[in-house]
Amino acid sequence: MSPLLRRSPRPDPADRLVTLIGKPGCHLCDAARDVITAVCAELGTPWEEKDITRDEKLHHAYWEQIPVVLIDGAQHDFWRVDPARLRAALGG
Repeated sequence: MSPLLRRSPRPDPADRLVTLIGKPGCHLCDAARDVITAVCAELGTPWEEKDITRDEKLHHAYWEQIPVVLIDGAQHDFWRVDPARLRAALGG
């Protein structure tokens, strides 16, 4: 196989990091949290949550889009989180 056609191996889901950016009292954030919790538990992927009300930079960047989901620091989704799409992006 030509070196140009080789694909890099997909990262192991356990080596990825999902970040949920949201705020308290946000029903869409609650729904996103439920999806992320389930998918990450299934795949063994760590995840974290960040509150835009406690971080001015995140608030400025994402306040109109919350909840926002990042994978390894890159934006993956916002408003609604599709479990199949998240699973696929994590390599599951």
